[in-house]
Amino acid sequence: MRAWLERKAAVPGGRRGKWLVLAAWLIAAMALGSLAGKLGEVQDTSANAFLPRGAESAQVNTELERFRTDEVLPAVVVYSSSTTLTDAARTKAEGDIGAFAKLVAKGEKVVPPLASTDGKALMVVVPLESEDQEVVADKIKEMREVAAANAPPGVDTEVGGPAAGLADAFTVFGELDGTLMMATGTIVIILLLVTYRSPVLWLFPILAVGFSSVLTQAATYLLAKYADLPVDPQSGGVLMVLVFGVGTDYALLLIARYREELHVQEDKHLAMQTALRRSGPAILASAGTIAVGLACLAFADINSSRSMGLVGVVGVLFAFVAMVTALPALLVVCGRWVFWPFVPRFGTPAHKGRTVWGRIGDAVARRPRTAWLGSLAVTAVLAISALGANMGLSQADWFADKPGSVVAQERISAHFPSGAADPAVVIAKKADAAQAQKAAEGTEGVVEVKVAGDSPDGSLTQLSVVLKGTPDSAEAKDAVAALRDGTDALVGGTAAQTLDKENATERDLGVVVPLVLLVVLLVLIWLLKAVVAPVVLLATVVVSYFAAFGASNLLFEHVFEYSGVDWSIPLLGFVFLVALGIDYNIFLMHRVKEEAAVHGHAKGVLTGLSSTGGVITSAGIVLAATFAVFAGLPLVSMAQMGVVVGIGVLLDTFLVRTVLVPALALELGSRFWWPGALSKSGGAPLPAQGRAGDTDRELNRV
Repeated sequence: MRAWLERKAAVPGGRRGKWLVLAAWLIAAMALGSLAGKLGEVQDTSANAFLPRGAESAQVNTELERFRTDEVLPAVVVYSSSTTLTDAARTKAEGDIGAFAKLVAKGEKVVPPLASTDGKALMVVVPLESEDQEVVADKIKEMREVAAANAPPGVDTEVGGPAAGLADAFTVFGELDGTLMMATGTIVIILLLVTYRSPVLWLFPILAVGFSSVLTQAATYLLAKYADLPVDPQSGGVLMVLVFGVGTDYALLLIARYREELHVQEDKHLAMQTALRRSGPAILASAGTIAVGLACLAFADINSSRSMGLVGVVGVLFAFVAMVTALPALLVVCGRWVFWPFVPRFGTPAHKGRTVWGRIGDAVARRPRTAWLGSLAVTAVLAISALGANMGLSQADWFADKPGSVVAQERISAHFPSGAADPAVVIAKKADAAQAQKAAEGTEGVVEVKVAGDSPDGSLTQLSVVLKGTPDSAEAKDAVAALRDGTDALVGGTAAQTLDKENATERDLGVVVPLVLLVVLLVLIWLLKAVVAPVVLLATVVVSYFAAFGASNLLFEHVFEYSGVDWSIPLLGFVFLVALGIDYNIFLMHRVKEEAAVHGHAKGVLTGLSSTGGVITSAGIVLAATFAVFAGLPLVSMAQMGVVVGIGVLLDTFLVRTVLVPALALELGSRFWWPGALSKSGGAPLPAQGRAGDTDRELNRV
């Protein structure tokens, strides 16, 4: 592997190879650029994209397709007032029916106004075709304009129901990709300008990320279209943030190594080739670890989690390829001037004086036990806050700013049975329909049961079941569970989907989390040729995750004022933090291991920390900042994931990798490397014949 890397590293940094690499990237970008813009065409925006595979509620969604050629979703218009509605309000509602009738699905009719028992609200149901989400969004917009026009004084109008919920989600996701790209790009550029203090150098990582983004989107589109790769709007949005964050991290590591080599190599081509040989294996190990960790999400039941993991693997791999091919070629073509005004001169020292990381290392070395105990105490205090987390978000809390569909549901819940606008759906065989209806009517928590119709082939009957509780309430979920226990029919709808997602989340945590830990542990054992060190490193990342989750929960409760934590956060947050957090430990410990072989264990730990501190810290800040972009999104689940990952990366960068890991390594001494050769040296340098050799040492230096 190392010999192969040495040969390949010579290509992008070579005199002719750099032009070949750039030509290949330009040709690929031009050929596949049009495909990158088609990613939205293959995104699965159906309800099943966010449900567990094989879930009963997903089966209901599939069976519903047999009832109509065009799927129909109801929109619900609510006219409400704080006092009893007047005749003018009813006249308004009845008058709007004519305008709504022009929008309904073929063969459907507008349901006349239904009055609430308290006389303070009217509800009009408008069945819409749901085949095209953009069309649905346009129709909902038109309905809101019609309902609001000339409304009597004191009468509020809102449009809700499943169709309006779909339209509001489409609007949010439709703006998601552009918002994320713009915000992420702006933050990365600012951080690169601050890091390099150069008006030129920041452009080259951005260009390389741009190359990787085009190929990532094109490859994701092709895999989704021809290899059934699951892609949904959420994973599509996270994909670009991941490419920006991971790609920029690798760029920082490579450029730091290249700058250092320019001080000792007069030829820029030799400097880049050396930099690639020395940093390439560490970057490859990082990309491999992240890819393997994310790939474990393929074993999740929830389709959106599987999509997030598999799509993320594609992004990480293309980010890695771009940063070890396109970026080196771009830098070598332009030469030393890209570092202006701090141009690295041949023969001048790369580092001046002792770094802040060296001083931190000295402080940790004086009292390593105090350092790691203090670090654990800090993380433990933060982790305690995770114990009080309120898991689960209601539909009303999915968005930071309540859209019209959520406000409409609140109006419906105040005046009608909470589930009236979004009933549960029961699909039964035609012969068993009467029995299923009777069982549903006798189920606690059910208000009303109606026959919604038969399938065209006459084999199935659809029942509409109005529940007493709101679709995401415990009362509604209990009613769904009772319906499933009391009949052999399939039970679906929003309440059933919520119940299925919660059950699947618990299953996924029990399966995916141990798998991720095992896979990452095996990768670390293979990389470090030790057992104790990988166990310690993995344990520190797990500690960092719980601390990040606890700190995030404090922010969710007291700053953002969220009502709870989305069910997807524990799993996705854990996988992302373990996969990304272990990266910095890999970069650090590769260097520490090689320095320990030459200088002994204690000095090796301090030298490794001092040498890698600056660039790894910059990389951590960039990665945390890119994920922090999610915190400003209107979709609460994505905002929460951004906060958890961002805080976790910062904790790992400034506390775990800087203090906790070095302190534990110093406390354990040479036992840290058991059962490898370093564990038998008693902390002393290895004899020359026992070392990996100069080539091996240089290959693993960051």
